[in-house]
Amino acid sequence: MKNKLRNGIALSLIPQIIVVKWLAGHSDWIESFYSTGIYPWISEFFRYIFGWVPFSIGEIIYTILIVLVFRYIIQNRKKIKTKPFSFLRDIAMILSVFYFTFHLVWGLNYYRQPLSETMALKDKASYEEIKNLTETLVARTNALQLRITKDSTQMVQVPYTYNEIFKKTITSYNALDGSMPYLAYRRPSVKKSMFSKMSSYMGIGGYLNPFTNEAQVNKKTPVFRFPVVAAHEIGHQIGYAAENETNLIGYIVTQKNKDIYFQYSASAYALAYCLSAVHGTDKKEFEVLYARINEGVKKNYRELQNFHKAYENPFEPIFKSVFSTFLKANNQADGVKSYSRVVHLMVGYHEKYPL
Repeated sequence: MKNKLRNGIALSLIPQIIVVKWLAGHSDWIESFYSTGIYPWISEFFRYIFGWVPFSIGEIIYTILIVLVFRYIIQNRKKIKTKPFSFLRDIAMILSVFYFTFHLVWGLNYYRQPLSETMALKDKASYEEIKNLTETLVARTNALQLRITKDSTQMVQVPYTYNEIFKKTITSYNALDGSMPYLAYRRPSVKKSMFSKMSSYMGIGGYLNPFTNEAQVNKKTPVFRFPVVAAHEIGHQIGYAAENETNLIGYIVTQKNKDIYFQYSASAYALAYCLSAVHGTDKKEFEVLYARINEGVKKNYRELQNFHKAYENPFEPIFKSVFSTFLKANNQADGVKSYSRVVHLMVGYHEKYPL
């Protein structure tokens, strides 16, 4: 490739960033022309190509690229030292291609119309409203746990394999086609991540590969939490980028499943977020609410806590900081804290659709 072309591609990164930031101020355009226009065609095309493969093509591509990068650096280390500016130019060129491709195939969804507007939900809740929903969820989660186990002290053991959970989650999406057409999901492509152990150390429950539109879920995730995580990642696939929104989608899709284990998964998930929100405002009230939870539910929470503890490492905060910075750069000002903002959306959702 000639130097002029390399320079041009590298320099194009600057106008690309300007255009994307300009488009960020026109969410109605993004919604109409991209998120509900060309994106569904793009995403279904990739899922048609890769969805039938039982393993992740995207993760294989990532692995090959990482190996090639290290190989290139080792083989060209002397050239890199003698011509550092050329090396930096080539990095800028790669970043430019990545930036363009990322936003074309998925990234513009970060700037779409908020889901709260699509669903006509309020997106801010008071502490009292959050506490009231928490009380309702305590009762519901306890009731579901007791129905499943017949013993308030026994933890729930979900009797399904991960592939069975995927199938039930897809069925749940299909069941919502009529009432929530904005959650339409066709040509499924959801898979267990081959990098699940590494994801566990990084504190990742799952992710969407934007370049192949494959949803990957960490197969080491405790099974009682797995249905919501799978539904969350599919939420990204269908074009919702904001983490609080895909948290809500994951909750709704799982909660509306006819299977009681899925309903328990959703309820325990929502309760955990609401309890965390209460704890941040009133620790005494948190203790009162937590004391009302069945011991079996607490055992499931401890199972999840022990899972995270088993993979604690000094690098996890760094991974989270990098991811938080990525989210902030993509229209999510709260970074990783945006996940917890689902509590406000859940209050708005259940104000409109009471439990």
